[in-house]
Amino acid sequence: MASLDVVIVGGCGHVGLPLALALADRGLDVCSYDLDAAAVALVNGGEMPFLEPGAPEVLARVLESGRFRASTEQTTISTAENVIVVIGTQVDEHLNPDLSNVQKALESIASNFVDGQLLVLRSTVYPGVTALIERLVDRLGTDVDVSFCPERIAEGKALVELYELPQIVASRSPRALDRASKLFRNLTSEIVLLEPEEAELAKLFTNVWRYIRFATANQLYMMANDFGLDYEKIRQALSQNYPRAAELPGAGFTAGPCLFKDTMQLAAFNNNNFPLGQAAMMVNEGLPLYMVARLEQHHDLSTMTVGILGMAFKGESDDIRSSLSYKLKRILRFKADRVLTHDPYVTVDSDLDPLDTVLAESDLLIIAAPHAMYRDVEAAAPIIDIWDLREDGVKV
Repeated sequence: MASLDVVIVGGCGHVGLPLALALADRGLDVCSYDLDAAAVALVNGGEMPFLEPGAPEVLARVLESGRFRASTEQTTISTAENVIVVIGTQVDEHLNPDLSNVQKALESIASNFVDGQLLVLRSTVYPGVTALIERLVDRLGTDVDVSFCPERIAEGKALVELYELPQIVASRSPRALDRASKLFRNLTSEIVLLEPEEAELAKLFTNVWRYIRFATANQLYMMANDFGLDYEKIRQALSQNYPRAAELPGAGFTAGPCLFKDTMQLAAFNNNNFPLGQAAMMVNEGLPLYMVARLEQHHDLSTMTVGILGMAFKGESDDIRSSLSYKLKRILRFKADRVLTHDPYVTVDSDLDPLDTVLAESDLLIIAAPHAMYRDVEAAAPIIDIWDLREDGVKV
């Protein structure tokens, strides 16, 4: 008999830990297995290793109940009925999918699988990875069911969306479909069944659709801005009580660990024949350079100190993975006399400056991540705000 209901491999990260807490809070016995000993120690001590609204309270509750713990011990895997793996595929320096992450992770823990377990792949994977893992499990000769159930949460909303969003469940095995559906019904009653390859594409399509939407907004922003017009004023006017334009986003840096990566994965899957996605990448990744080029038309940056407000990839987050704030910083370090940076949440960057210093010493300020605290900052220097956080217009 299994002593744990669930063990989550990679269970102290942004995807695995909220899932572990949610399942434990619904009464399951859960262990987060992770190689990061520091993160495991924090979690077992009742401290979150990253920001996630509502998570500290749930962590305290499930630790006290005894239904949750974190561990660096690989042997915990063999004690669980359900093994959820949240290690996704990345893209390499050539923008090609690197499947070695998932394969190596599964091979490293494979000796801990036991007959009767359900193995759930959770993170975004390149189409065909589920089939790859099925073959790996077959070679082991272990009776393990395999399912792909992609995560669908947004950072900052995990402990709301885990309960509110439908869960996609995919497998080639009716038994695995039934078991995975039962597992995720602990969180949501709405289960959507797909074939594994359909589910893999469904997750990629979701992220790519968001990336292209943001690129559309950023391209329209640049067009309006090049003619001296305020994109946000236009956007608000055209969407006012007009539902067909309600989904047009505002402009801003489109970054983070998923959207760019998954767009490149989908391009590779289609033999690099994805001009729409590749154009979206050029627009979104090009926005920092566009902003600096516009600023150079109005300012002699070589004589100026430029302050960047916000280094996380999104507002009210401490996550700097793939943040375009750092791309902006690299460009400005080449163009400006000096660059100062601030972020109230980021803890892993030793190069940050106090807010008072940035505000006092900068000749020009750029809001790169729309943290709410920047809405009311006072400074003598002009503030560039393409997010319209301060509602003063978005022209650069």
